[in-house]
Amino acid sequence: MSLEMVNEFWIAFIETALMMGISVLFAATLGVPLGIGLFVTSEGMFWQKRILQSIAGTIINIIRSIPYIILLVILLPLTKLILGTTTGPIAASVSLSVAAIPFYARLVETSLREIDRGVIEAAESCGASPWLVIRQVLFPEALSGMVSGLTVTVISLLSYSAMAGIVGGGGIGDVAIRFGYYRYQNEVMIATVIILILLVQLIQFVGDRAAHAVDKR
Repeated sequence: MSLEMVNEFWIAFIETALMMGISVLFAATLGVPLGIGLFVTSEGMFWQKRILQSIAGTIINIIRSIPYIILLVILLPLTKLILGTTTGPIAASVSLSVAAIPFYARLVETSLREIDRGVIEAAESCGASPWLVIRQVLFPEALSGMVSGLTVTVISLLSYSAMAGIVGGGGIGDVAIRFGYYRYQNEVMIATVIILILLVQLIQFVGDRAAHAVDKR
């Protein structure tokens, strides 16, 4: 592989890291409270609100049901409105964030549902307020599952980021399309696949270790 291609891959790696970093930040910042909100407003919980839970759940399900490549195209006008451009890694991070937030929120909700309901009831019987239950019971007990869910989210975003290259989002997928597909450079396509596989393995390894480190069980 030529020095020029090595440089292309390096730039693509930085672009991928940038768009993923932004989207993961939004997924963690908004997905966690959204997932907790879905859980505590569900039936039998202290802030039970069936209508609110149903509306939020429906919106999340609608977004999650749209294939990413379609969501990417649909959000191009919004991206243009917010950033003034639809190309580049930062522009691609808009659609990535929109896809990541509901995806991770559902994983957070699932982690919370795995908590023994008796632990929550015990905290409530001791007079703990809802906010105290969230901070001292729900979040610590579900933290390991949340970390594992974030790992799944990051890996999914990595595959999504490769699609962003189709509309000029940059990144590793853009290199694969421009050189591997349009120029028929099979070695570039193979190198792209190898890089993505290695990145997935690294992310999964780090995520598993982090989840184990925060596991209270």
